[in-house]
Amino acid sequence: MRAKKGISRRTFLDVSLKSGAAFALQPLMHGFAGSAVSESKPNILFIITDQQGLETLSALQNPFVHTPNEDRLKKRGVTFTRSYSVNPVCSPARSSMFTGRMSSETGVVHNGLPIRAGIPNLGQWLAQFGYETVYVGKWHLPDGYATRIPGFKVLPGGIYLRGTVGDRTVSMASEAFLRHYEGKKPFFMVASFLQPHDVCGWIRRNARPLETWPFPEIEAALPPLPPNFDALLKEAKRAKIARMPEWNERNWRYYLWSYYRMVEEADRELGRVLDALEASRFARNTLVIFTSDHGEGRARHRTVLKNFLYEEAVNVPLIVSFPGRVAENKTDERHLVSGADITPTVCDFAGVPAPPNQRGLSLKPILTGKEVPWREFVVSEVMHDYGRMIRTDRFKLIAYRDDPVIQFFDLKADPWETHNLAGETRYAAQLKELVRMLESWEKRLDFAPNALGPFTVRM
Repeated sequence: MRAKKGISRRTFLDVSLKSGAAFALQPLMHGFAGSAVSESKPNILFIITDQQGLETLSALQNPFVHTPNEDRLKKRGVTFTRSYSVNPVCSPARSSMFTGRMSSETGVVHNGLPIRAGIPNLGQWLAQFGYETVYVGKWHLPDGYATRIPGFKVLPGGIYLRGTVGDRTVSMASEAFLRHYEGKKPFFMVASFLQPHDVCGWIRRNARPLETWPFPEIEAALPPLPPNFDALLKEAKRAKIARMPEWNERNWRYYLWSYYRMVEEADRELGRVLDALEASRFARNTLVIFTSDHGEGRARHRTVLKNFLYEEAVNVPLIVSFPGRVAENKTDERHLVSGADITPTVCDFAGVPAPPNQRGLSLKPILTGKEVPWREFVVSEVMHDYGRMIRTDRFKLIAYRDDPVIQFFDLKADPWETHNLAGETRYAAQLKELVRMLESWEKRLDFAPNALGPFTVRM
């Protein structure tokens, strides 16, 4: 249930409590009470979905999904199409977004680990500079839905592995805060949704091929298979990529159809949060950042899930909106950006220094129309620190430790990654240059004790 514009604070919270959407929210809201929030610093709303690949917005010309709320956010801001997850697994990716460091530095090299001691998260960092820091939804560093997160006041919301149900509680708790916050401080609020992550459970439940087709009413709406569906390439032994060899074409298309419905569920709840922001007095002074931690296989290379380095798993949406300060309805297809850029970008807009040893870059100059020198490449890590991807404007290298099987793609000529150029002598110089870039980058990192140290490519 959405609060009407004129509904009282007491009435809205009572409704939320009775619905189970925001239990124990009222005492927390009392803790935020005070005079009107300062306009000297912007409020920041950080919205995260889980397992949402880039081309899943209808505004990006995908006719098989309907995302009106993500589309309206796109119209109001800048959309980066070369946006990459630092690590296409939940916890490692989130550790990077909230610290500006690589997952091999945070120590979160696989799911369920905490951020390395001594590296502050955004909540801890911004709180010491006068921000009210609030978290709703999935955390996963280490707990999925933690009741205590260092640096944040946690509003209850979400149900582990149940995004269809739990995301509604996340959006309602977020709505309650945005409509009724009365504190003196500017806020940094995170609304972290689980969908479309429920596709993981859907795949397990539908692992066996359907013997008969029980859904004739949706058959005409099933999305087609992607162009690289049959592009099965030689892969490193440690690249343990999930595939469904028993599925037939209709099973694969049904999987795509179901995944898009979960994307739409996330979009619906995101809309509740945007509606609440627009109805509040914070609308003109709030920076909104929307992204996802990683993508989903989506039948490309016959893959499902994540934890690998093809584009379907690492290329994610990133949209930034700020009324009057960031360009509207702009698509940036030029700059390579990373999940590690979230922290320095937030700090730059907040007018505070970023934490030390940042690996990301602030997007603020790009977002405000300035021409600045930019990175030549972006790096992603994967598989318990065994795998690496480096991508430049044109080329992309995928390699794993101590494995001679490497993949090298020309993304301008082959955006679907169907032809491995690693063995072709005419690209030897370009391949060697990416190896040099990657190994030089690795020497700069401050590796966590549980990481494997600087990465080298076995040629």
